[in-house]
Amino acid sequence: MSETLTSTDPAPYDALLLLSFGGPEAPEDVVPFLENVTRGRGIPKERLAEVGKHYFLFGGVSPINEQNRDLLAALRKDFAEHGLDLPVYWGNRNWAPYLVDILRDIAEDGHRRVLVLATSAYAGYSGCRQYRENLAAALEQLLGEGLPELRVDKLRHFYNHPGFVRPMIDATLAALAELPAGVRDEARLAFTTHSIPVSMAETSGAPDDPARGTPGGAYVAQHLEVARLVAEGVATATGVADRPWQLVFQSRSGAPHIPWLEPDICEHLETLHTAGAPAAVMVPIGFVSDHMEVKYDLDTEARAKAAELGLPVARAATVGADPRFTAAVRELLLERAASERGVPVERCALGTLGASHDVCAVACCPNPRTPRPAAAER
Repeated sequence: MSETLTSTDPAPYDALLLLSFGGPEAPEDVVPFLENVTRGRGIPKERLAEVGKHYFLFGGVSPINEQNRDLLAALRKDFAEHGLDLPVYWGNRNWAPYLVDILRDIAEDGHRRVLVLATSAYAGYSGCRQYRENLAAALEQLLGEGLPELRVDKLRHFYNHPGFVRPMIDATLAALAELPAGVRDEARLAFTTHSIPVSMAETSGAPDDPARGTPGGAYVAQHLEVARLVAEGVATATGVADRPWQLVFQSRSGAPHIPWLEPDICEHLETLHTAGAPAAVMVPIGFVSDHMEVKYDLDTEARAKAAELGLPVARAATVGADPRFTAAVRELLLERAASERGVPVERCALGTLGASHDVCAVACCPNPRTPRPAAAER
């Protein structure tokens, strides 16, 4: 029998690491950053400069680092206000502050059990296993430097936690309110997330994950669940029960001959316009903050397509540092700590898929290129 979580004891954990993707913070950072992201793929600098053109539109600065600083501050504030005595660190996979440097700081500060919050809510190679591969590589490097061994665990996927879903319901309602009053009740909802190769989507999730067996594997199933939950919340708030919605994709970056998840958001806007839809709201459920994939691919590229079509659109905000999300992180942390101590607690999740697993299986979300060791798996 599980119990409602009341303890603020983080034991056995003695640190939390906010782990994110990273991004350039000056024009001269753009190509080196993209070299980090694409290392091992043999892409020439000239091509990377072309790929990075959307960063240059924003002065060579990605908003992701500043948004992570905001989330870091919000987490520390929430922990302090709720009597949770746990230091919070921040590191990135692809730009400063680099993961290995932050883990070195954590070890030198005397911490040994680290819980990791990755800024990705869903199962999948890029959103989960690759972070765990980076953790394993960094830990191996630090052991080679003679530093004490760290045990690192990753928080479970939080896509269906109320602290992630409910802020998006409110953000969608706010975006609907931006549309002309005459089209709000008939506006379509386009739930967007990062496109990935179809083969990667089909292998996402653990073999025993209940999301498997639904169309698209765990990655698509989990996004569909969030889209449904948000759409139902919007319907309840507005009284519009049959508003059409669809899960669509954005930010494709692969070779043209490799099948990726579709439809693309811009193609979807064209389809909506052709079908006579009066307006649309883009809801970026695949992203924790308003970083470059949101600012460029939605606010710049997709809005330009909508303007070309004459289709009124609005864009919902991501959860960012919403207090309900920071509270959810605290709850997930304490839930995992209690579980490690053998204390049964209620695992909070909305919808039908249930709370995700704590520890990933070895076969979870396999590396599409070269198998590599990954931290936090059984």
